[in-house]
Amino acid sequence: MNSRRSLVKYRGEECLNCGRSLEEEHKFCPNCGQLNSIKKLALGDFFSEFFSGLFAYDSRFIRTMRILLFKPGKISKDYIQGKRMRYVNPYRFFLTTAIIFFLIYGYDNSFEGINLNQEPEELAKELEKMNTENNVDIEFEGIPFTKLDSIIPPKPVKNKTYHDYLVTQEQIDTMSIADAFSTKINLFDHYFKETKNTVPVDAIKKLDLKNSAYNRWLYKKVIDFKLLRENPQLFLNYLIGKLPFIIFIFLPIFTLFLSLIYIRSKYNYMEHLTFAFHTQSMFFILYSVALIIDIFTKNSYGVNIANIIFIGYLYQGLRKFYAQGKFKTIVKFMILNIIFFTLAIIVGLISVFGSFAIF
Repeated sequence: MNSRRSLVKYRGEECLNCGRSLEEEHKFCPNCGQLNSIKKLALGDFFSEFFSGLFAYDSRFIRTMRILLFKPGKISKDYIQGKRMRYVNPYRFFLTTAIIFFLIYGYDNSFEGINLNQEPEELAKELEKMNTENNVDIEFEGIPFTKLDSIIPPKPVKNKTYHDYLVTQEQIDTMSIADAFSTKINLFDHYFKETKNTVPVDAIKKLDLKNSAYNRWLYKKVIDFKLLRENPQLFLNYLIGKLPFIIFIFLPIFTLFLSLIYIRSKYNYMEHLTFAFHTQSMFFILYSVALIIDIFTKNSYGVNIANIIFIGYLYQGLRKFYAQGKFKTIVKFMILNIIFFTLAIIVGLISVFGSFAIF
């Protein structure tokens, strides 16, 4: 690559990139590493440089993939010991595998995102389309969306109406925060159930309550939560949509606990994080393959097998990277799994409810 551009006749006396003085024998600038050439860029040179960089990355990518797959813990050890040119940067590799995983998962995911901020008629049409495409029957208020005429008119209320829950703003002002919240939730829930009014400002006005930002927000959340509660699959998709954000928050926090569990090891926080990046990259690779298998076989065998493989891989990775015996590794492996799932639940809930609050 770059054979013609590197010829002696094209070498200059000064680096075009950093300005350092060069001699004729300098094929590359000793300061910045750029090729010493004053040859004008031609079409062949452009493609030559492109494929040179591509193959250089590919060779490191393939090497990184091979070592990561078949030698748990080795690539992390090599990288922190300074053997870095042969491997892809851990963070870049992590991002690459994450993007691939979420693209595959997005393809495998049956449901697309839904805009909850639309009129009931539009929402019903969108969900009916999803029913047809995915051969499922989503329900709202217990009524299949395939029967559109049953959702658009208000559902008859057999017992209490929202009028039974009406309160004045003065009454709410005298309540505790918890009682006021509960009272408004019940009122908004019954009001929306009967009227299907999706406009918070209009609903608050008709209920003769204070038109505050909090009341408008709370009314909108009642609508959103009702739809998600009646359709768990939508909630699942909503959660999956937050996964990349959750993982990027979760991994540095988990690494902190990892460094505490292995506090007597010789590694600092960033070196523990390198191991975490490589392990998570393996997770993405393994489950990407599993999802592809499940897409073609129409079952979950791939994911089930991936679960078993990853458990064994993680154990081997911990043992090889931290160089501890079987018993210590098993004990710490179990502790880390408890911490992992506990943190995953906490971070997941915070992320989901935080995102839902500002949705």
